[in-house]
Amino acid sequence: MSAVNQKESPSRDSTASTSGHISMLADNTLESLSRDYSLGSLNSAGSQDEFFRCRDHADNILKRMQLYVDSQQLCDVVLIAGIDGKRVPAHRLVLSASSAYFSAMFTGSLRETKEQEVTLGEVHGDALHLLVQYCYTGFIEMREDTVETLLATACLLQLNAVVTACCNFLARQLHPSNCLGFAFFAEQQSCTTLLRLAQAYTCQYFMQVCQNQEFFQLNADQLGKLLSSDDLNVPSEQDVFHSLMSWVRHDAAAREPHIAELLALVRLPLLQPAFIMDHVENVCNANECQQLVMEAFKWHLMPERRSRIATERTTPRKSTVGRLLAVGGMDAHKGAISIESYCPRLDKWTPWKHMTGRRLQFGVAVMEDKLILVGGRDGLKTLNTVESLDLNTMAWTPLNAMATPRHGLGVAVLEGPLYAMGSHCAHLELRGAHVLDALHRRRGCPGRSSVRGGRTRWFRLPSLHRVLRSAHQQMESPGADEQKTRRRGRKYTTGFLVFSGATRC
Repeated sequence: MSAVNQKESPSRDSTASTSGHISMLADNTLESLSRDYSLGSLNSAGSQDEFFRCRDHADNILKRMQLYVDSQQLCDVVLIAGIDGKRVPAHRLVLSASSAYFSAMFTGSLRETKEQEVTLGEVHGDALHLLVQYCYTGFIEMREDTVETLLATACLLQLNAVVTACCNFLARQLHPSNCLGFAFFAEQQSCTTLLRLAQAYTCQYFMQVCQNQEFFQLNADQLGKLLSSDDLNVPSEQDVFHSLMSWVRHDAAAREPHIAELLALVRLPLLQPAFIMDHVENVCNANECQQLVMEAFKWHLMPERRSRIATERTTPRKSTVGRLLAVGGMDAHKGAISIESYCPRLDKWTPWKHMTGRRLQFGVAVMEDKLILVGGRDGLKTLNTVESLDLNTMAWTPLNAMATPRHGLGVAVLEGPLYAMGSHCAHLELRGAHVLDALHRRRGCPGRSSVRGGRTRWFRLPSLHRVLRSAHQQMESPGADEQKTRRRGRKYTTGFLVFSGATRC
């Protein structure tokens, strides 16, 4: 008996080994559970209760429900596509939780609340099936040939995440040949994001867009909205006029009656008079067109009245006003040599170029296609040097220096020559009327490069207070012609006074 009992009773070592093995299994199980569940103790002191959260619970439920819908089990509604009649079974709970459209349909007092079959008009079956599957999985495939149908259906069902994804997908497909169609489609579907992107793309690449078939298929209202935009990226207003005439010639019989209303959207006063006479004047004989032509000629012939006759047609488009350059100046240290460019159309500053050396309190002007830097100072040294940046080649070239070093001067271009006036001259500070005492003019040869030696020179002009005195004497004893001018109510000035006023602006 003792021997038998000895075999049946386990030893202490065996018991300890078994307990250790069980403990190790428990630890491994808890470690495995901790990866899938959140475990923790309750807040009550001394309590042995615990709580857990299964991280995959929601996914597992949706996967199980997807299996049910694939096998058409427990489905409580069938959606029917109105266009092709395709039937898509689903669960009301899943649809309502995913879509505000279905939530309003199944939880309100509509008749669809109790119907087992619901027909959705103007919906394609394939798009409906993909979107129902998205409600269960959160995944959807977008393809170029189906994304527009998918977007239209997602807009109807108010699946906003899918709408955003489709808009982003279409935005990456924008091209001058399709951007107008995308804009029209986005407007129909009330997709403001895609509409804004397509319109911006159309304006940015207008010169390419107006050569594609979609442009010639626009109706008069759509073309009018496009031509009225300030954001059209065009080199000049001539290109806008040419695009309009190309559109008219594509179907002249039907479109010629719209010329007057569309020509009003072309900013004719910004065209050169010769271009207006050669290309615009004979386009249309209607009174409205002739009035537009006369308005343009008045703008050129009476510059003193421009403030009174200004209209939206006299405002340049953003792309035609050029760019604003910030050149040099003081920075947080001792002076900047960089040049930054601001584009009004993009509302953006970008690094552009660097000066050849440091200048402070210098003069700057644009003469023809060149940026001219005049004088200034480098530290305590006042400069008389002049340099030019060719805006076509982006190359710097030194020009003839001024006779007198000066900083804090003013420079301006008037009818060809470049004027430099006033300043601090070395250690002498010119004040009051003497600020304009030293005035120089730089002559440039029209039509020739101003950087060649011998082509540019500086000339000294009379000081301003002498010209003022001479003008005052003439005004005290005016001649017969000047008296006639006074009687007509016109302000009498000398040419030099007009110049000094212009440079002060």
